[in-house]
Amino acid sequence: MPNTRCPMRQVRDVLRLKFECHLGKRPIAKSLGISRNTIRLILSRAEKAGVAWPLSPTLTDQALENLLFPVSPPEAPKPLPDWKVVHQELQDHKRLNLTLNQLWIEYKTQHPDGYLYSAFCRRYNDWRSRRDLVMRQSHKGGDKLFVDYADGLFVTHPLTGEMTLTQLFVAVWGASSFTYVEASLSQTLPDWIGAHTRAFTYFGAVPHLLVPDNLKSGVLKSCLYEPILNASYQDMADHYGTAVLPTRPRRPRDKAKVENGVLVAKRWILAVLRHRVFHSLAEMNAAIRHLLETLNGRPLRKIQQSRRQLFDDLDRPAARPLPNHPYEFAEWKQPKVNIDYHVEVDFHYYSVPCRLVGETVDAKLTASTVELLFKGERVAAHVRSHQRGRHSTTPAHMPTAHQKHAEWSPSRLFAWANQVGPQTAALVQTIFDSRPHPEQGYRSVLGIMRLAKSVGNDRLEAAAARGLAYRLTSYRAICSILDGGFDQLPLRPPPVPALPRHDNIRGGDYYIQEPRQTPQEARQTI
Repeated sequence: MPNTRCPMRQVRDVLRLKFECHLGKRPIAKSLGISRNTIRLILSRAEKAGVAWPLSPTLTDQALENLLFPVSPPEAPKPLPDWKVVHQELQDHKRLNLTLNQLWIEYKTQHPDGYLYSAFCRRYNDWRSRRDLVMRQSHKGGDKLFVDYADGLFVTHPLTGEMTLTQLFVAVWGASSFTYVEASLSQTLPDWIGAHTRAFTYFGAVPHLLVPDNLKSGVLKSCLYEPILNASYQDMADHYGTAVLPTRPRRPRDKAKVENGVLVAKRWILAVLRHRVFHSLAEMNAAIRHLLETLNGRPLRKIQQSRRQLFDDLDRPAARPLPNHPYEFAEWKQPKVNIDYHVEVDFHYYSVPCRLVGETVDAKLTASTVELLFKGERVAAHVRSHQRGRHSTTPAHMPTAHQKHAEWSPSRLFAWANQVGPQTAALVQTIFDSRPHPEQGYRSVLGIMRLAKSVGNDRLEAAAARGLAYRLTSYRAICSILDGGFDQLPLRPPPVPALPRHDNIRGGDYYIQEPRQTPQEARQTI
């Protein structure tokens, strides 16, 4: 029955007791165990429908119900908006302070016969309550560590008074809620990696999974199915033997543990330190660490155990052990190998095997080393240099021809020339002295060295002596001396040509000056 909770049998009893026994509403209610309001409703409906007592024997319960409680024709359904679109509009335009009232105005503009504002809001809230179902998450010991950032306190410069807002790094274990908190100046990659490293050291253990949000320092490209991690973040995870599982984009409930951990850290740490003035990050972190120990040691109200006790019982035994040494921060780049088989990293050039010319390699940069990898295999390692525009070259990376050329040096060429003879050594020295740069004389000296293999050291030594005497110190001049056999002729000093006699040519006597007179002698002469 749509408007009463009693069956039609009780409706007949109400009519019988009223019209046949002439009882009032109170005795009827007490006799049948129903409320007086229900009795009043039944009697008013019977009077309105013209139902008289006694009832007709042919009147069925369904017919009596139709007389007392006729079904009204259904109203025409009013148009409803797409609640998914309404909800997405509210989420996407929070920065514009978009409200349900504005969306309702747009809805009424399109559907003037639609719902009023109160009904619009009520139906939206009903839809959202059915949509936003929350699943209670259960966490295994040692399984997950949830990490996140929040705004921290201010660091004040001691001289200028300039205030810098810090970032609060919070890490919370899933099973025990054991918490780590520290302040940093930014959310950049070095601070992000460094905070993880110090957190692992504080815990003395490593989780099987790291659960961050989609911060750019950790996730280069967020995706529901295959997010792309930052190479340095992935390298740190590989070093500690853990894995990274970012949350879904714009799903803060996926990391509800750390969201609650941020609230706890603000309430029990930042709120306590809100009146203190910090002049350095180290001073702030020292104060945070003191309150962090209190937070982790405080018994939880419901289970009467502290976070530290739960961590020792649940998370620590099942977590992974720390490696032998902490992770050394490394940046990753992807330079392309130039035609000179070098890659540019921070304006310095590092060599790779020459077979990789034109390929793209992965460069891992630490504070002291540069490792170059191709398809996951290390192909080169160099000591990191900060000299701009200079080269760090490994000879084994050169082509064969370049290796042979690089083996030559002025000292090595001088050593060879001394083995041939003193004249050849003097010739090599003259060649190097006549060039602006020693390498410009390499080819000439190498050509002369080749001549020794065909004519022998004695003939080359004689040719070098003749070339020095006649100032013929090029490779071509030495070849001409050897080809003409002039090296086998006696060496005579070159003749000095005599000047021809001529009347206009002054002799040496012309330039003999007479002794100069003193001024007194000059006056006496006058």
